[in-house]
Amino acid sequence: MDFVTIDFETSTYSQNSACSIGLVKFNNGKVIDSYYSLIRPPRLYIRPDFTEIHGLTVDDVRDSPNFFELWDSAILPFIEKYPLAAHNAIFDKGVLKGVLEHYEIDVPKLSFFCSCEIARRTWKNLKSHALTALAKNFKIVYEAHNALDDAKTCGKIILLAAEKHGCKSVEELLSKTGLRMSKLVQ
Repeated sequence: MDFVTIDFETSTYSQNSACSIGLVKFNNGKVIDSYYSLIRPPRLYIRPDFTEIHGLTVDDVRDSPNFFELWDSAILPFIEKYPLAAHNAIFDKGVLKGVLEHYEIDVPKLSFFCSCEIARRTWKNLKSHALTALAKNFKIVYEAHNALDDAKTCGKIILLAAEKHGCKSVEELLSKTGLRMSKLVQ
């Protein structure tokens, strides 16, 4: 099981408003590296209701690098050629594409899959497949809406699903759950 989980927190509803990122690299089903950074969004503003969710304020991100400064030096080298996974991947794919387009960075052909979709097809009887509900169900203690903790928990859910299905690779897990890899650029 080789993949990188990704999670963004945003400052507004705009897809280019990333204010933090968490990445966790899994190799052979084990965490081998992680990366976290605050991000100064293009508009230095964080909605108060978003601060209530993730706890980040303008003062937290004011002196942080913007996404452009992080992409080539930290984020892209971390991802390498690994497929990306996110819980509710459509959101994180949208944020990633939004910040890349905002900074006029060529959008790479990254592969994506969704841990929420995997969870829905693996544990059909659960009432909720939200990350917090899955964590509670599987007794995973974590800080919700902290980008790094969300990324770690997303990976744990993928590994639990792989174990339940007896899978040794992402491709096998996707096949067993009737899912396919998507691309950042379709």
